[in-house]
Amino acid sequence: MTLTSPAPAAHGQDDPDATPVPLVVPPAQVHFPDEDRQAILAQIDEVLRTGQLTLGRLGRELEERFAARHGARHAVAVGSGTAALEIPLRSFDVVGRDVLVPANTFFATAAAVVAAGGRPRFVDCDPATLAVDPASVEAMVGPETAGIVVVHIAGIVTPAIHELQRICDAYDLFLLEDAAHAHGAALNGRSAGTFGRAAAFSFYPTKVMAGGEGGMVLTDDDRVAEEARIYRDQGKAGFLTNHHTHLGYNWRMSEPHAAIALSQLGRLDQFIAHRRHVAALYDEALAGSPIRPLAVPDGAGSNFYKYVAYLPEGVDRAALKHLLRMAYGVALSGEVYELPLHRQPVFERFADDEPLPGADEICARHVCLPISSALRDDQVATVANALAGALDRV
Repeated sequence: MTLTSPAPAAHGQDDPDATPVPLVVPPAQVHFPDEDRQAILAQIDEVLRTGQLTLGRLGRELEERFAARHGARHAVAVGSGTAALEIPLRSFDVVGRDVLVPANTFFATAAAVVAAGGRPRFVDCDPATLAVDPASVEAMVGPETAGIVVVHIAGIVTPAIHELQRICDAYDLFLLEDAAHAHGAALNGRSAGTFGRAAAFSFYPTKVMAGGEGGMVLTDDDRVAEEARIYRDQGKAGFLTNHHTHLGYNWRMSEPHAAIALSQLGRLDQFIAHRRHVAALYDEALAGSPIRPLAVPDGAGSNFYKYVAYLPEGVDRAALKHLLRMAYGVALSGEVYELPLHRQPVFERFADDEPLPGADEICARHVCLPISSALRDDQVATVANALAGALDRV
């Protein structure tokens, strides 16, 4: 792919008050082929006809197929990815104990720990993988530590997960995978979500598998799976009973959401293949560019939920993104993430004074280029050429 440096549209320019040019490349796209939409509507119509709108046949089918696709014994469908995080944490009984959480992750990872009664302790991350740094983890382990959360940022399973498993075994800690980004991702052929005692997936609209809303608890642990089924339904011992054994919540997944997620699961391998194709085009286009793509580690089968690249030193990311949108019609995807958790005001009481330079570097210097299961080759070229032009100007 040959890059050029296109001139910006005349009415975009650098004026912050100028009218932006029409959007030609959106930051993300949800992809439902026509035949899939018809099938989803037919399934929802059947749900409406039978009246079983939750905890029904479609949810059970989604659980069975999701577990089989990822090589796990159990999958429990829930109302959100956040619920899929909190439920295992409740099962692990983190009340009054520390849970080590990477500073570079989404709010929900730490918020789920707080909601489950634990204390998040923030650990540093490795800019080479975006994931938690095992050396920082081991340095933070103490007598009050209950477990570790590893987050597969951008759909990359870090090779360091084996070192995290060793640390957990050595100190009798649980390992929980936040796999919200990682549907279908793998490390040396082993699926994301099967390295720890449990894993949490999200079906939020931006994810590789979009369900509208919803999430999934994945585990080989029979007890964790059974408790997840209880917790998700108001802590009831059974669907038709009013006998409550756990302090649960309404974390059920609706049947219409299960229908959408089932359709997307059927396309998962196709979606990942297309995202890998897009990523390869970006790799080629950015070769020799001052923008440095994040190198996917050997053996890591990324699903390319995000295409991450590091900006050169001194480039103002906000200015670059503004210029790309205003002058070129290119909207970059949201960062992963722009502000680390130890600097978020809501978690101030859990933050230590220890510096976390890896997380700070990740959050400050990267961008996420548009990528989706429907992005066209010509749109990839548009993004790459716009980057070349915008970098010359900022």
